[in-house]
Amino acid sequence: MTDIGVSDPAIAGNSAPPVKAGSMRLPTHWLGIAPFVIFSLMFLILPTAYLILGAFQNEAGEFTLENLAALSQPSIVAAYWISIKVSLASSLIGAFAGLAIAIAIVRGGLPNWIRSATLTFSGVASNFAGVPLAFAFLATLGRLGLATVLLNTVFGINIYAYGFNILSFWGLTLTYVYFQIPLMVVIIVPAIDGLKKEWGEAAATLGATQAQYWRMVVIPVIWPSFLGTVILLFANAFGAIATAYALTGSSLNIVPILLYAQIRGDVLHNAHLGYAIAFGMIFITGLANIFYIWFRTRSERWLK
Repeated sequence: MTDIGVSDPAIAGNSAPPVKAGSMRLPTHWLGIAPFVIFSLMFLILPTAYLILGAFQNEAGEFTLENLAALSQPSIVAAYWISIKVSLASSLIGAFAGLAIAIAIVRGGLPNWIRSATLTFSGVASNFAGVPLAFAFLATLGRLGLATVLLNTVFGINIYAYGFNILSFWGLTLTYVYFQIPLMVVIIVPAIDGLKKEWGEAAATLGATQAQYWRMVVIPVIWPSFLGTVILLFANAFGAIATAYALTGSSLNIVPILLYAQIRGDVLHNAHLGYAIAFGMIFITGLANIFYIWFRTRSERWLK
């Protein structure tokens, strides 16, 4: 009898290649983003999908377009319009004020410690919202707030006699500006840092004035970043609910408060209409974020 070894071509050709140990395991570098993926799936993707699905269903779970058609009600349209105006006003004020601060700390020749302190404060203040921020503004600019009383006592200026009200449109806009300005500073500083020193030197060599340099070089370069950040600030303000609800309650008809009343309220309770309102908010903020990504992509061409 002839012994056939493992090295025989007839046997070796049909044998499967050995499997390397650990080749079927998930690469370890994927473990780093696993918490982010799980968190996004549980608290962003799945809830969003649930809201969108609920917007096209009635109480019996049947498909319907009545919820979306109900968005044309005058009260809902007015709520969207007020929210858009508040978001637009706060984003524009925050964008221009934040841009001025960013230019001052980056190209204004200020000491480095001022830049570090400003960026540190901006990173904290951009996330300071909700009930604490509402209470801070009520304690400062309410009818018996510190600033209100001081202005009336020391200077004889009663801001409420001139029509100001912290619970009004401009009161909410001013409150939003508090976290819009720091967010603008944090986002726009890298764009201003990306302005190369050689560009200014080349412009000066060619005889350009400082105004011409800013008009023909600086503004075209940072313009996409500026517009993209304005859109991001708009989306940031449009979806804010905790600050608005804690500050104004139901005195100002904006979309987040109307949404809360539809889903959790005792009088206007209509969960599926609330899902449709949320779907409208998702559409607007999603569209804003798409434009932000597009503008950011354009600006990165100059900042690399």
